Amino acid sequence: MAPALDREGYWGPTTSTLDWCEENYFVTEYVAEFWNTVSNLIMIIPPILGAIQSIRDGLEKRYIGSYLALTVVGMGSWCFHMTLQYEMQLLDELPMIYSCCIFVYCMFECFKMKNSVNYHLLFTLVLFSLLVTTVMYGMLVFTLVLRSIYIVTWVYPWLRGLGYTSLGLFLLGFLLWNIDNIFCDSLRDFRREAPPILGVTTQFHAWWHILTGLGSYLHILFRLTFERIQLGENITHNSNQTRRLKQRITRHPGSQVQCHTPVTLNLGG
Repeated sequence: MAPALDREGYWGPTTSTLDWCEENYFVTEYVAEFWNTVSNLIMIIPPILGAIQSIRDGLEKRYIGSYLALTVVGMGSWCFHMTLQYEMQLLDELPMIYSCCIFVYCMFECFKMKNSVNYHLLFTLVLFSLLVTTVMYGMLVFTLVLRSIYIVTWVYPWLRGLGYTSLGLFLLGFLLWNIDNIFCDSLRDFRREAPPILGVTTQFHAWWHILTGLGSYLHILFRLTFERIQLGENITHNSNQTRRLKQRITRHPGSQVQCHTPVTLNLGG
């Protein structure tokens, strides 16, 4: 079998600052890195379906924004790996920063009142995204991980399975991403000798897309789950307050009762 060499395809010479381990234009002349490209479908199709369902359920805009942000990341990564052009590289990297900012905002707003907006946090994250670098992206992800661990440890421990599954997929994807970078030459040599189907399984950057896309999707479901739990707890709490209030009214029909909400019931006449 002839050695698999990088080729020049439809999009011309590579202009991006990064060129991953997958052989260029090996599968088709129209896609520079075929497997790194199509693996982004996991970050495009499920989030679109999630956004549509969120709209149907009448959920807050931040849920819809989270799904759509993940979709934009997938589309940007698709364009980058398909062309290996510098402009498409920016379309890949910048949405990763912005989407992570959206995720951080949602994580810190998960215990707030419905439809409220934290303008201070929003302004901070927008400013941060404008000054962002690769190191800062790592800081954002680290913040996101710490916040998730706090919630599954101290607030809703029974959600650990979903939370840790999301985190585990991220870490596994990150491990494969590093293997793909560090052992690229060895992987390419292996693909030249191995059957094509087996060689495809060593496209670890494509696995990075699949695992991080799935992990991100599960993270949104994780956040949506405990926010709905909290909403149910608030409804139950308010119902209990209402029941206690009615009991007090029944026992003391001539009293004035002050609620936690700014409503006073004057029953004395």
